[in-house]
Amino acid sequence: MKIHEKYIKRCIEIAKNGLGSTRPNPMVGCVIVHNNAIIGEGFTSPYGGAHAEVNAINAVKNQALLQEATLYVTLEPCSHYGKTPPCSDLIVEKKIPNVIIGTIDTHSKVAGKGIERLKKAGCNVTVGVLENACKTHHKRFFTFHNKKRPYVILKWAETANGFIAPKTKNEKKPVWITNSYSRQLVHKWRAEEQAILVGTNTVIEDNPSLTVRDWTGENPVRIVLDKNEILSQDLNVFSNEAKTILVKETSAKSICDLLFKADINSVIIEGGSKTLQRFINENLWDEARIFIGDTTFDDGIKAPDLIGELTSKQHIKQDILKVYANNNSN
Repeated sequence: MKIHEKYIKRCIEIAKNGLGSTRPNPMVGCVIVHNNAIIGEGFTSPYGGAHAEVNAINAVKNQALLQEATLYVTLEPCSHYGKTPPCSDLIVEKKIPNVIIGTIDTHSKVAGKGIERLKKAGCNVTVGVLENACKTHHKRFFTFHNKKRPYVILKWAETANGFIAPKTKNEKKPVWITNSYSRQLVHKWRAEEQAILVGTNTVIEDNPSLTVRDWTGENPVRIVLDKNEILSQDLNVFSNEAKTILVKETSAKSICDLLFKADINSVIIEGGSKTLQRFINENLWDEARIFIGDTTFDDGIKAPDLIGELTSKQHIKQDILKVYANNNSN
């Protein structure tokens, strides 16, 4: 089993190359092994393109070796027609005898049907190698299909004495708490997720663009809360750099329902304290990424109150980044 774990780890590693481009499809990784050597590997192409298994199979120079090979994949191969034909059919067609799968695909269109197809064709199928790691890797996909909402990431920066913003400001722009390296990391995150959400007050006070200016990648869809329709169309969030969706809903649940219907499978909440606290109070968050700067405010708006499992802590020069997981989210 240890050798299987080695190759599933490689599958997860290469699958991350699809982060930010495969949605709404999962970012799958696939490795093909013959006589303890990798002869082909691939990850999911940008949406509409080939799946990981297809790319891995096509990467094998000597196709005859497939009939003696083992295919490793993070997620159960699909068994239905979508933008592309079923991967399970291709595996059967190529007569690959052994298939090792990280985790079952719980999407109703697959949900064991891919495995059943492979077994019926005589493949030796093993399921559940590094299952938890594969489920974590596919967290956006599973949350979207199982909980019928996007994967929700909370993000904010607070001062060393616990303030998210000053009480008053002289200009309509952000007051930076973190350094430029932390801010660039936030732009990288924006490129990795499908949408970014802010409240009315953040738009009025900061006039943000919510783009990936300091990183290379696609701008996320901008979700802007505007219950009373008071936002001016000349604000930066209405630029043509990215799509913007205006939302009048006030509860986190209704916002999540709306985003689910819009096929948005992940969202970063970058709003103010009230918006963030709303998602916390309704237990509709999966991950929180909190920067703590070394600056202080004499007075200000208090950072949200959050309880979760601390999963990592790192220093970004003088800033501290803490990441929390919510293991019991709604």
